[in-house]
Amino acid sequence: MIRDSGSNGVNRNARPNVHGQKSVPAFPTASNANGKTIDIRRALKEGMAKLRATFVPSHTLAAELLLMHALGRDRTWLYTHPEEVLEPAGSEKYFALIARRAAGEPTQYLTGKQEFWGIEFEVTPAVLIPRPETEHVMEVALARLGPRGLKIHMDTELPRERLRVADVGTGSGCLAVSLAYELPHAEVFATDISAPALEVARRNATRHAVADRIHFLQSDLLEALRPESHSFDLIVSNPPYVGHNESAELQREVRDHEPDAALFAGPTGVEIYARLIEEAGELLRPGGMLVLELGHNSAEHVHAILAEQKCWANVSFTNDLAGIPRVAAANHI
Repeated sequence: MIRDSGSNGVNRNARPNVHGQKSVPAFPTASNANGKTIDIRRALKEGMAKLRATFVPSHTLAAELLLMHALGRDRTWLYTHPEEVLEPAGSEKYFALIARRAAGEPTQYLTGKQEFWGIEFEVTPAVLIPRPETEHVMEVALARLGPRGLKIHMDTELPRERLRVADVGTGSGCLAVSLAYELPHAEVFATDISAPALEVARRNATRHAVADRIHFLQSDLLEALRPESHSFDLIVSNPPYVGHNESAELQREVRDHEPDAALFAGPTGVEIYARLIEEAGELLRPGGMLVLELGHNSAEHVHAILAEQKCWANVSFTNDLAGIPRVAAANHI
């Protein structure tokens, strides 16, 4: 986390946004209220109804994912075996998960996984849940690298020079691991202020066979890398950018379960950008690239910082699918 980064909120990545929820009724953890056997079709129907009654977003998908997780089966199996009777242990596990989801726990924490950039990541309550909006950071970073993102020179077929990349506030490691996967000639440095978050990121790097090219460092922003001045080609970050004054607007799943240090940057949410941009400027080579995820109200503030520091060129802002400026990018002069 950097105080870190990513389940669905103020449109912070919207780091989420749904207002207060009604109280959650107690649900039976047995197969049904009478303890009778129950088949796949009925289990799904009951799970969906219980989640819908407590205003869980995407309740149908959540019920499916939780039943898949409880039984160790995929969606195709569920819908091709609707009359399969659940074993008591599977039924107990499923309805216990439904009750926890109805109480507000994110589905991703219950299943322990979330997909990002086509890669499955382990997630725990120590890290922000990766969100689709953060994939725009990947898209902008790879587009800005252009041919430098290729392992070889296309004209000579000779190996390309090694890239040095930093991911600030790595959290689950979704950006660091995905960049290492896409850039086999890159050496990646992933920082986070949270030791538990770094442990999750290390496991994800090992799982996807890129751990030998990622250095994990416990650090507030880029402090641990400051001796490496002007040696980086690319710095990316999905920093905390929710303001404490927006806390009440967050979905309960985010406000009550995701790590505060990964969400909140200060009273208004833009406080972290000035220091992050200044430290990145000290580490990037001339021509090196900075790519930052933005909060829903951060673009004007970040644009002013980049203009004031006078060491940035080719500044651009990229909108997400909702039309909100989501990514800022610039080259260091």
